[in-house]
Amino acid sequence: MERKNSKEIIDIEKLPDHVVIEIFIRTGVSDWTQISCVKKQWASLFRTECFWQAALSHIYPFTNPSQTLPGPIPPGLAKRRFMALHISEQIFGCDPDIQVDEIVGHGYLFLKEQLQLSIMPPHSGILHGTMIADQFIGCGKSRDVAHELASRVWLAVLDNLEENHHTFCLLKRLAQEGDVFLPYPYTRSIKVQWRVFEKLFTDFRDCFNHEVDYYDMLACAKSRFQPIPSAWLGY
Repeated sequence: MERKNSKEIIDIEKLPDHVVIEIFIRTGVSDWTQISCVKKQWASLFRTECFWQAALSHIYPFTNPSQTLPGPIPPGLAKRRFMALHISEQIFGCDPDIQVDEIVGHGYLFLKEQLQLSIMPPHSGILHGTMIADQFIGCGKSRDVAHELASRVWLAVLDNLEENHHTFCLLKRLAQEGDVFLPYPYTRSIKVQWRVFEKLFTDFRDCFNHEVDYYDMLACAKSRFQPIPSAWLGY
């Protein structure tokens, strides 16, 4: 068996890169990280524009390679576009009423990157989702659809932020700025506001420095939601 496996590796090494790429893109996306760790040559293939162009054409054949997106969020190169489509697919899951939309993934990537910047806090245009909603509206979405898509993006991002002090401070700021009035569809949905407080009082409960901090945030939650879950209570 070892000799057979060794022979198979030697044989695949003789294949030209474009053939190896065609083999790799037909494996599961979840396997790509492991495959790239086998050989330096294979890892380098995953960093080429050719690989991601081939992956786009094979897995998402409906995408338009010359597509441009109006608004502040650019589409990026092939890898960025593939990531956006894959993320959009994950966000919508098996929802039959919504088609996988590249711009949703771009919104997710942009928002997550901006919120995780540790050098400077994100400005209000990002925190309140005006850039995300503007992008959706610029791509032809109605105000209602833009609001719904922005809400889904926010929920997905909040669920995937790293659990660290930076995220705790970010969630506190989001909770405290929830009362800022913005015209529809730029307001964060109730679902998003709820998720912010839910994460603060469950995942980040131990990050509060003292009881005053905790009860101030709890009072903020009570002013928006009635009743609040019992899991949020008790310092």
